[in-house]
Amino acid sequence: MSYIVPIIIILIILYSFYKKVNVYDNFIGGTKDSMELIISILPYLVGISIMIELFRYSNLSSYLSQFLSPVFAKLGIPSELTELVVLRPFSGNGTIKLLEDMYKTYGADSYVSRVASVLIGSSDTIFYIAVVYFASTKIKSLRYGVFVAFISTFIGTITACLLCRYI
Repeated sequence: MSYIVPIIIILIILYSFYKKVNVYDNFIGGTKDSMELIISILPYLVGISIMIELFRYSNLSSYLSQFLSPVFAKLGIPSELTELVVLRPFSGNGTIKLLEDMYKTYGADSYVSRVASVLIGSSDTIFYIAVVYFASTKIKSLRYGVFVAFISTFIGTITACLLCRYI
């Protein structure tokens, strides 16, 4: 199993020799392009990072969690997971910390911890992904993309709660 990546790299190099492609020049060209991409999206990443940190440290996420907790409970999402569900689209590291706290509080095999693990493993930070992909494609309107991502994440959250309850 540990040899899969080196084998794939060797196969790519052998194929490029067969096709008479200069591997090193293409690698350098790809590196230059990636550096340009990183520089072009850096302001967007800094902006979204600042927004996420302000959202977390202003306690707005916990206030929003308290407000949404009754609604989430009616949809089958445990109240213990409300802050995780609210914070997940914004911050990956913040939700990892919440997951760690849930393991300590409820135990790793509890229903809440299992659902939290599934949510962390099956979703990503919507705004970070939107900034990276939309900035690299020069799309300025995030309206529909972010809306669909929120709806999909929310449906996935409800599904994860149902699956963890019955499996």
